[in-house]
Amino acid sequence: MNPLSRFPTRNGVGASCIALQPGSWPTVLDFLDERFPSVPRAEIVARMQRGDVMDQTGAPIDPEHAYLPNQKLFYYRHIDDEPRIPFEEEVLFQDDLIVVADKPHFLPVTPGGRYLQESLLVRLKRKLGVETLAPMHRIDRETAGLVVFTLKPETRGQYQALFSSREVHKQYECVAPFRDALVQPIEYRSRVVLSDHFMRMRETDGAANAETRIEMQEEERGLARYRLMPFTGKKHQLRVHMAALGAPILYDQIYPVHVPDELLDADYARPLQLLAQAIAFRDPVSGEDRQFRTRRTLLPLA
Repeated sequence: MNPLSRFPTRNGVGASCIALQPGSWPTVLDFLDERFPSVPRAEIVARMQRGDVMDQTGAPIDPEHAYLPNQKLFYYRHIDDEPRIPFEEEVLFQDDLIVVADKPHFLPVTPGGRYLQESLLVRLKRKLGVETLAPMHRIDRETAGLVVFTLKPETRGQYQALFSSREVHKQYECVAPFRDALVQPIEYRSRVVLSDHFMRMRETDGAANAETRIEMQEEERGLARYRLMPFTGKKHQLRVHMAALGAPILYDQIYPVHVPDELLDADYARPLQLLAQAIAFRDPVSGEDRQFRTRRTLLPLA
């Protein structure tokens, strides 16, 4: 049994777990104060007094609780002054197995960094009242379009296995500069690995591990609309491939030039022109053929 399952979600947020390392901290508060330097000590105290920090039995841990290494601590995250993402998701489909959501640009799929309540997963848990909701796959925060979620923990592995076995067919659309070399459909392959910056990927020599089919759909005034079909699922694969071909996706703030972090998302009027447009797969539980398509669109070329 997953120990996190005994802790109910609070306002759509599940509990997190941290192991108490060997050390000589006098109290749990002292350990947390050192472990989370960006959170003021007074705020940690307030959270402990609210009952947001618990031991593995679910009993609250108070600020004077003695530190005992090699145990587990459970806590609920909270972000002060979390920025509100002013765009709404849409639920396109729901049955007793899966939920299909149409995600807006700028909204992360799962909590992370400065986003918690403003994530697709937490929003849907609050909206649908389903604590067991979990993403079957993910798309970038800057990308809009389809995300599929599973409802039942016991079937989650079957759905996620579809991706590792390449049994999910995904189609994206993007707007990017027109390039003569992309007038005819191509299948672009390269080796994509992590770069020195955690936000970026890069191409390198070696056996290809990322493959994308690229088809131009229309061209107008130096821009083109492309259909992208990834056969693999590397992080930022489509963005890296289009930039490598001299056609970086319109309004991309990472490829080919990384905008400084403090300036990211400065303009909601210029969303990355990349859309998870369609997804299809054979349901591993029901046996049904599932096909879904976004209702969102990218910028017109004219």
